[in-house]
Formats: sequence, structure tokens, C-alpha cells
Amino acid sequence: MAEVRDAKSFGRVAVLMGGWSAEREVSLKSGAAVLAALQRRGVDAHGVDAGHDVLAVLARGEFDRVFIAWHGRGGENGEVQGALDLMQLPYTGSGVLASALGMDKWRSKLVWQAAGLPVPDCELLDAQSDFAAIERRLGLPLFIKPANEGSSIGVSKVREAGTSQAAYAAAAQYDRMVLAEKFIGGGEYTVAILGDTALPAVRIVPTTEFYDYEAKYFRDDTRYLCPCGLAPQQEQRMQQLALHAFAVLGCTGWGRVDFLLDEAGEPFVLEANTVPGMTDHSLVPMAARAAGIDFDELVWRILEGATHG
Repeated sequence: MAEVRDAKSFGRVAVLMGGWSAEREVSLKSGAAVLAALQRRGVDAHGVDAGHDVLAVLARGEFDRVFIAWHGRGGENGEVQGALDLMQLPYTGSGVLASALGMDKWRSKLVWQAAGLPVPDCELLDAQSDFAAIERRLGLPLFIKPANEGSSIGVSKVREAGTSQAAYAAAAQYDRMVLAEKFIGGGEYTVAILGDTALPAVRIVPTTEFYDYEAKYFRDDTRYLCPCGLAPQQEQRMQQLALHAFAVLGCTGWGRVDFLLDEAGEPFVLEANTVPGMTDHSLVPMAARAAGIDFDELVWRILEGATHG
């Protein structure tokens, strides 16, 4: 990552946000926070609310770099990354393949399994699935989730036998691909990655049934523990697993890898986030603060890593 000392060296920067995914509102919050941070540091940064004419808007704007704060489909799944590659516009975060894999919870798990990384047992569902048999195989409770959504949108925790089919129908409103995933109950953690460095792990303790959309973005009673409370060796192992999982997908720049621990303290890789949230409730800024990096410096360092191709 090339160190940039002068804000003018970044040129004209587009902060890409919004879009049309189910995470639009969260993306607008992330983008506004990033835009304000860059402008405080003297960067010639401009907010771009991504519509279907986004490429024409970027071309007209004569931008030199793009900070991607566009969550979900369109912005996080490789689509805009491929377009920016064609435009030869450097952008933050991972490239096309890694973005597409990171967004796809099913295929990312397959890749991690092939690389020998521990992941929760899961099955792909469709309308003809034998839901009772899946409940028996994976056990209850279990999670049912869309494969290509973020922010826990469309996710259900199934506690009672016979209710998986309804949870599948709820998830299928958001995606044609839906997963059933084994419940692992020893705690939820996340490790943020900045460049080649894994930041301190954060433990997430929601007061809701699980870490859902409300808990992530709007509730003030979700507890975030950083230091995370693990023994140093456990945390270091999780950080190494995060770097490994990130690298296996081909991810670069910055991001986040989420984990579940079982009751024996063994970590399981849950998912990768290649355009994590940057709101006042978000986890990457929290981990950065624990590492002595304030929000404005974090945003600056992410922008330093902008590349293409």
C-alpha cells in the first residue's frame, strides 16, 4: 500500500454509496460518514448516490479514485468493480472475483472447505427441500438465510420443528439461493482487516434473539467487547484464520471476516464482508479505534489502498 501524505495526491474522489440493494439505507449512512471524514482531511471528495446511470455519472465527474461504500448487490458483488476496471478507475477494496465470492455465502463456504478452513455445516435449500429432514440433520435451532444478502436481511433463527419452510419462504423473497446453517452457540466475533493486518477481534453480544438488522444498526443495547475477552492465543488464532480466509477468496485492501465459536472455543469462519459498514455502529471503525486508528485515519488508509485490475 503506497503511503499518501498530501490530500491532493488522491485527486478527485467519488464516494460511491446508496444503490438499489436491500442495504441502501445503511450504505447511505456509511457513505456520508466516509465522505465527511475525507473532506475533514482535505480530500477533494464527492458523494455519488449510485443509480443505474452510475457509470455515466462517474465518467462525467472525471474522478481519479473511487471509495466504494455501496453495500449489497451492485456495489459489493463484483459488478461495479468490473465496470471500474474497464474504466481504469482505481477503487477501494477487493476486485471482481473476490467481491463476488465474498457476497455469495454458499460458494465462499465451498471455497473455504476446499482450503481446509472450518465452516458451519450448511445445506442449500429450494422449495422442494425436505425441511423436516434438514432440521433433523442440522439440529435445532438453525439459521436460514439468503445466500447473497448482507446486514442479516432475510435471516431467521428457526427454533421450533416444522417452521423451516416458512423461514425459507421469507429468505427466498430476497434471493433465489437460500441456506440452512447449523447453529453454533459459543459466541459471535469479527476480525477486521486493513491491508495485510488483522485488527483486534470484537465480540458481539446482542440482546435480541441474534445479531439482526435492528441490532446491527439501530439498537443501543447491543454490546461490543474489544478487547474481546479471549485468551491472547485464541485471539491470535482467529486473526490468522481471518487473514487466511480473506486471502483464499482473493480479497484485498480492507474488509471483515465474521466467526462463530462453539462451546469448546473452536472458531468457525462464517462469512467475509468486502465492503463493511462504516456507520457509527459499525465494527471496522471499532476495531481500528482499539488499534489506535481513529475514523478519519482509517478512511484515509483505506483510500490509500485503492487500486484496479
